Amino acid sequence: MPVSAPRDDELWSILERETNRQNTTLQLIASENFTSPAVLAATGSVLTNKYAEGYPGRRFYGGNQIVDEAEELARRRVRELFGADHANVQPHSGSNANLAVCLALLEAGDTLLGMRLDQGGHLSHGQAVNISGRYYRGVTYGVTRSDERIDYDEVRDLARQHRPRLIIAGATAYPRLIDAAAFRQIADEVGAMFLFDAAHYAGLIAGGAYPNPVPLADVVTFTTHKTLRGPRGGCILCREEHAKAIDKAVFPTLQGGPLEHVIAAKAVAFFEAAQPEFASYAAQVVANAEALARALAAEGFRLVSGGTENHLVLVDLQPFDAELTGKAAQEVLDRAGITCNKNTIPYDPRSPFVTSGLRLGTPAMTTAGMGTDEMATVASLLARALRGRDDDGELASVREEVTTLCSKFTPYPELAGGLGTRSG
Repeated sequence: MPVSAPRDDELWSILERETNRQNTTLQLIASENFTSPAVLAATGSVLTNKYAEGYPGRRFYGGNQIVDEAEELARRRVRELFGADHANVQPHSGSNANLAVCLALLEAGDTLLGMRLDQGGHLSHGQAVNISGRYYRGVTYGVTRSDERIDYDEVRDLARQHRPRLIIAGATAYPRLIDAAAFRQIADEVGAMFLFDAAHYAGLIAGGAYPNPVPLADVVTFTTHKTLRGPRGGCILCREEHAKAIDKAVFPTLQGGPLEHVIAAKAVAFFEAAQPEFASYAAQVVANAEALARALAAEGFRLVSGGTENHLVLVDLQPFDAELTGKAAQEVLDRAGITCNKNTIPYDPRSPFVTSGLRLGTPAMTTAGMGTDEMATVASLLARALRGRDDDGELASVREEVTTLCSKFTPYPELAGGLGTRSG
């Protein structure tokens, strides 16, 4: 019988409220963005109905001739976008992509060298609490105390001492460019393979606003939903010599049936990122981050590493207010309609659950159409909210001004219920 059911008012109400939240509040989480309606539509397409274990031309189910075309389109587009030999577009997330690389290139117990979590790294880069640090021996490098930038001398010394099988570059809270050439040189010196996790930078790379690590790395992983502005998911690019091992690690070792509706949405995102206007977007993301950093510094905040060269700003709250924690600041800003996340700063005296910092990003607000002038306004509103955090009237005033600002830069003015449908 045809699929039919009563309207799910309870869930629909939740989606409507989330759509309203995204439309009326400032989204400053560096790992979030607004996808295009086309990406939303592909994610909600009939491809969600199809099981397609395997790869194009080599499936374990029938009826995949058309699905094969969609996945192959995504693979071709992303190879061309980044200049890669091989692409696997099936990982469900960036963490899955990184784990697949480890499964492909390492044996259990092998050593990998990645960035410390509390200084900007990622769980999947060898942290003890993650599978990458439980099944492999994780060694970590950090940033210098003096300038809070990656200590390449420490990376080299640790590589020489521990002889890792894999060296990982990439970060989740590092506001500076990462020197892929330096990592390549160190990896070659100790006979290691080199993985660049470009989860945060993929869109900037595609738009020419961040150096492309693909020619230098053995493998590049990334998520498709941050600066790339696609659906939530992961991707792996690699040299041809690693293609077979990478594909086998994703399926059947790690994952079963791929999410072909999400892969179709990835194909849309790769298409959009190849358009000339995407380069303008990527450049504006960086320009906005620089403008936001300058405005925050003028308000009395200390910027970790002194500024930014990418899409995010890491803020040390201690000089602004020694008693203010990242946890408290995040909660106050939520009340004021400003969404961000607490974050540790290098050598943070507080725990990761409390923190002394905030991580702020510009991808989503840039997608919404904001420019450098609006970044100055955002910094002012943020500072006002934190200064007046015990004054309900001041927070209500900031919230009203945030609503007014967002009304001029609404990402989804026509979407109803957040389900990709349009009102009217």
